[in-house]
Amino acid sequence: MRPAHGESVISRVVRVFETFGPDTPALRVSDVARRAGLHVATASRLIDELVGHGWLRRDPDRQVRVGVRLWELASRASPTLGLREAALPFMEDLHAVVGHHIQLAVLEDREVLFVERLSAPGAVVNVTRVAGRLPLHASSSGLVLLAHAPAELRDEVLAGPLPAYRRTTLTEPARLRRFLADVRRDGYAYCAGFIDEETTGIAVPLRGPAGDVVAALSVIVPTGRNARMQIPALLAAARGISRTISQ
Repeated sequence: MRPAHGESVISRVVRVFETFGPDTPALRVSDVARRAGLHVATASRLIDELVGHGWLRRDPDRQVRVGVRLWELASRASPTLGLREAALPFMEDLHAVVGHHIQLAVLEDREVLFVERLSAPGAVVNVTRVAGRLPLHASSSGLVLLAHAPAELRDEVLAGPLPAYRRTTLTEPARLRRFLADVRRDGYAYCAGFIDEETTGIAVPLRGPAGDVVAALSVIVPTGRNARMQIPALLAAARGISRTISQ
């Protein structure tokens, strides 16, 4: 089915779903229409159909959010499902040692996508969340993935733009290139205050059967002299996950 002006219904549905994000989990119909670039009547009709199929749902206040049915289908078919299942036992052990945030992330286009996270009450500030994204140059996980990405992608990212989250964020191409070389040499990315001055992100690569880097495992801990003490446990967990996904 294709509307008169040439855009397919599927394209419109995709635009409806893309209006929802980590910071906008629930929206009014008018907000969905505006964000998707649709007439309110068109958005309302599509939303009604999607609610009927369980792909969207309405709250008591009539706001709309992603439905459980869509989450179920996405979780069942997720290409990261096997990775998450392999990583979680090691992440839980690491979390018991670190006591703060443990994250699992993959490369998605020119961003880092976080696919799993363990946290705890009282853990340090962390801007990331499951299904959240960050630019590759801004976080420890992203820098690990960028360091081991194809040279073409590294060149694209280094060409910018490289927005800063803090004054310590790597925004100079030459300095970023040197940092990525250090990550490949040392086997980890150590990022003190790159996103929040009170937190340090440390990430290591996870390798698949062919030895290629398929994901990044990271911890987010308080900035200070004790932060580096987490590196041995992080590397040990990464080795265990890599062995498991390579079997």
